[in-house]
Amino acid sequence: MDQFFDFLRHYWWLAFPLSGLAGGWARQWSRASERRHRRRVELYKLKNQTVQAERASQAEVAALMASHDAVNRRWLDYELDVGKLIDFPVMTDVREPLTVAFLRAKKAADGLRPAAPADMTTPARLAEYRTAVHGFELAFDVAEREAKRIKDHNFTEPERQRLARARKLLNIASDNAATPAERQTAYKRARRELDGLIVLPEATVAALEAKIAGELNAPHATD
Repeated sequence: MDQFFDFLRHYWWLAFPLSGLAGGWARQWSRASERRHRRRVELYKLKNQTVQAERASQAEVAALMASHDAVNRRWLDYELDVGKLIDFPVMTDVREPLTVAFLRAKKAADGLRPAAPADMTTPARLAEYRTAVHGFELAFDVAEREAKRIKDHNFTEPERQRLARARKLLNIASDNAATPAERQTAYKRARRELDGLIVLPEATVAALEAKIAGELNAPHATD
């Protein structure tokens, strides 16, 4: 113990450089700690920004899918309502360029649609789907406006009369007050009136026949 105190008495001056060294080490340690803290904060911010970007992307995909569904429902209003197709036959006329453009846009959007928003994993795919959905909306709007403008004006007067008769016959075929025989006969006559004028989509025929299925199979009906 005496030797330790002797050392302190003879080398007390070492306290100054040692304290300087200790202070330098302390400052370096403090700066290193600050740098580590800043890096942790930056990494946290980056991770948070990434999560927010992913959430924003998924929200946009969900919104695009909802827009996609909305246009599909508008199209189904025509596909499942033969009366609307008779009123606006251009909507199923594949000879019309605008109708063809709409159907192609629909196929493109359907092909790019993800099963769920989380399945859209890259910005490139999101941009492609966004463009397809917007193109689908625009093409349908243009085709629908043209169909409502033209209506049945592309048909001759005799053809328009056939369309009008088919409309009335389909009303009878869907009328619960009519007898099964009347409904079946009206349906068959309506199909003959439309033959060569309007090609009914399979979904339209299926929906119509499902509606009057019992009457269509009635064995006692006549043409």
